[in-house]
Amino acid sequence: MENPPPKRSRREQYALTTKQAIVDAARRLFSQRGYFATTVDDIAAAADVAPATVYSSTGGKQGLISEMVRLWQSDPLIETTLDGVRASSDPYEVIAKLSAAARQIRERWSDVIVILLTTAPHDSGIAEQLEPASQYYRRCIEEIAQRIVDLGGLRERLEVADAADILWFYFGYSGLNTLHYENGWTYDRAEHWLAEQASRELLGARPM
Repeated sequence: MENPPPKRSRREQYALTTKQAIVDAARRLFSQRGYFATTVDDIAAAADVAPATVYSSTGGKQGLISEMVRLWQSDPLIETTLDGVRASSDPYEVIAKLSAAARQIRERWSDVIVILLTTAPHDSGIAEQLEPASQYYRRCIEEIAQRIVDLGGLRERLEVADAADILWFYFGYSGLNTLHYENGWTYDRAEHWLAEQASRELLGARPM
């Protein structure tokens, strides 16, 4: 049996609790007011700490964005989905798993994703943080595309790069944004429609 992790000291626990309060406050304020309109003083007041604590705990606004990206990318759902894809023998199921995960990630992290996408064009520091996050997301998509190819499900004349591009078109940042936020679709409707359309494009009609 593995040894349990060492118990945190009161000071360490307080530091973690304080940092989480600061991150939560910043996430809420960035979403409500925008990144540029939110100051460190605003975040400190919302978290009930001194402004200096925001800097020492998180490194300021850029550090807060970095922490939000880390939390988003370390969501256990990502690895659970990839494990399910690796274990699946049905390419239609693979796409359904991807669609379900994209929907759940968006439900959990849409505010962070929107903050990054809307701020990056106007701030080079945020753009530098968005790029590796997008590359990581793209690599996950590429692994799923390769799994579909390995299962022999891809339509003729399509290569793995084509599959990755098509999956990104449906399950990257814009598909759910358009359907849910702009068109007012429920996440449930968007999830199933995207899975159906992506399956049709990549695999063709499902055999009866």
